Amino acid sequence: MASAAEQLAANMNFSVFSKATELKKRIWFTLGALIVYRAGTYIPLPGINPQALADVFAQQGGGILGMFDMFAGGALSRMTIFALNIMPYISASIIMQLMTAVSPTMEALKKEGESGRKKINQYTRYLTVLIAAMQAYGIAVGLEAMSGSAGAAVYDPGYFFRFTTVITLVGGTLFLMWLGEQITARGVGNGISLIIFAGIVANLPGALAGMLELGRTGALSPAIIIGIMVLAVAVIAFIVFIERAQRRILVQYPKRQMGNKMYGGESTHLPLKINTPGVIPPIFASSILLVPVTAASFTAGQGPEWLREIVALLGIGQPLHIVLFAALIMFFAFFYTAVVFNPADTADNLKKYGGFIPGIRPGKNTAEYLDYVLTRLTAVGSVYLVLISILPEILIAEVGVPFYFGGTSLLIVVTVTMDTVAQIQSHLLAHQYEGLIKKSKLRGKRG
Repeated sequence: MASAAEQLAANMNFSVFSKATELKKRIWFTLGALIVYRAGTYIPLPGINPQALADVFAQQGGGILGMFDMFAGGALSRMTIFALNIMPYISASIIMQLMTAVSPTMEALKKEGESGRKKINQYTRYLTVLIAAMQAYGIAVGLEAMSGSAGAAVYDPGYFFRFTTVITLVGGTLFLMWLGEQITARGVGNGISLIIFAGIVANLPGALAGMLELGRTGALSPAIIIGIMVLAVAVIAFIVFIERAQRRILVQYPKRQMGNKMYGGESTHLPLKINTPGVIPPIFASSILLVPVTAASFTAGQGPEWLREIVALLGIGQPLHIVLFAALIMFFAFFYTAVVFNPADTADNLKKYGGFIPGIRPGKNTAEYLDYVLTRLTAVGSVYLVLISILPEILIAEVGVPFYFGGTSLLIVVTVTMDTVAQIQSHLLAHQYEGLIKKSKLRGKRG
């Protein structure tokens, strides 16, 4: 028999959505915030020669720069105020989470609850400013060395240009960080993920049109284009299947007698997802790979030899890039799973409320069992993330498709869409529950 929540979910339709005033406000706020973000990706930095910059980026826009530009929604190739996008904030979040795992002081701060979380968020913002300033200065110096067929990329190079570039790019990153937090608090979905999602989706029509144009001119055969489309659909279906997959661990609660009545005795399950960290590992891995090559890539081939070799080796489809990307994805899959799910705390909570796993003793044995199951699931999930992120990259590099639309972008688009839809459904369920409660109160007053 279906539960009450499942019955409510089955009865959801457009009329229910039209009555959810709070949800509609959240959706409109989210759409408005994303429109503001997209508008900012077209506001150029002061003192930039756009034609010369376009010529240079057309020559060097592949590889790691192309992936960075994909996350930035084209803001990097246009060199706008949001050229750094949200990546410095993600890098700062990675560092702070690593610090909470290795530093006793930060770990104690994390256990303080809400006050500790606010302090860690404040430290993350400070670190974001530092990382963004370093990357912005590297970009400013690199822009001064650029030149194309239309002349130099910077009209008036010098310290004033570097100062204004650093201030503008850091301000753009901080604005996006604030905008993402506002979307999370007042909108629908995770704000940071939705900003990256909007940047990827905005580039898809142009990328698809470019691929079809290559097919029309004969640069790509129709068979390759059809194969890419089929591969994209297959990857999306595989992502949806894995993201919805769960390992359900049976949890039993004993019967308790209170007075003349018996309570409890029901059984439930503890759902463990195969991919617990979601889209976080590929984003974190991409952010780590982007940090050391951002400034080097903008030297326009004028930097030291070892910097040029690093940029070449970290290009899309290169062996070093594939190995490092896969290793970082697997590391962050296990690390983030350990951060968001603590088997010892879960076992203590089950023991506190009288729950137990059949055949497993409460307490330490339950924690060890949960850790064993979670480790196996995370191993499978990390392999899935590596396959989704790496395999399309290899195929795209071999076929020579002129844009980056690999597994990482598909994973981000599909996962963020599923999470946002799930939040919308939860808001609709909450609205229906509120409506039922109001009706029951009115009937009680009439009675």
